[in-house]
Amino acid sequence: MTLKILKPTTPGQRGTVLVSKSHLWQGEPYKKLVQPLHSTGGRNNQGRITSRRMGGRVKRRYRVIDFKRNKFDMFAEVIRIEYDPNRSGFISLIKYEDGEFRYIISPQKIKIGDKVISSETAEIKEGNCLPLKNIPIGANVHNIGLKVGAGGQLARSAGSSAQIISKEDLYIQLRLASGEIRLINKNCLATVGIVSNADNKNIKLGKAGRKRYLGFRPKVRGVVMNPVDHPHGGGEGRTSGGRHPVTPWGQPTKGKRTRTNKKTNLFILKRRKK
Repeated sequence: MTLKILKPTTPGQRGTVLVSKSHLWQGEPYKKLVQPLHSTGGRNNQGRITSRRMGGRVKRRYRVIDFKRNKFDMFAEVIRIEYDPNRSGFISLIKYEDGEFRYIISPQKIKIGDKVISSETAEIKEGNCLPLKNIPIGANVHNIGLKVGAGGQLARSAGSSAQIISKEDLYIQLRLASGEIRLINKNCLATVGIVSNADNKNIKLGKAGRKRYLGFRPKVRGVVMNPVDHPHGGGEGRTSGGRHPVTPWGQPTKGKRTRTNKKTNLFILKRRKK
């Protein structure tokens, strides 16, 4: 996978760095696995903004991804690798022996024509899905389930993975990309390998408009507002706020720990890095 550095023929292209998609499928997505996706603009069912700085993106179609990988003991062939506008990693269209098509998150080293399988006794190979108890210590995994049968929830973004560091009676210790060490039920499924498109972190959009295409609206800092608009606002000249960063409604933000008394705290052995 290579980065594409655009020539500075226009101000918007100067400094732009993108990921090359020449190796991806150039046609339409598989129609039966596509659903309409409506943009909310950050508004709830009452029309009120509940998530700020959202809206105005380019239309998308949602690709239905098989996070559960629950078609067991049947090989599937990778038909093509595609771009998905709804996630940072690429996706693969696979065809099972019985003719069914599904989309899965594409691992790094998977190629067109490769065979993948979801099985208790599957080979430890990129793209294969197994229970955590059957994957050796030290292996990198992604699309990890938190509950048995619920489907993958951890390590699904571009270039991400978790590492198995030890095994206990009922739980497996995983080191997540954040540095957090967490216990996961040994019967939860995970896919071997690292998610594709690791170069996604090196993208530079180059212009504000490209960010708007993705659905992001401008963000204004609280310290440049008036006191009536934000707790950080006002003051003579430029000020840095003078208090711990808060939201416009006075709730602590930017590093303030808000996770308290959750039932799943007992599964976290080591907290993530700040």
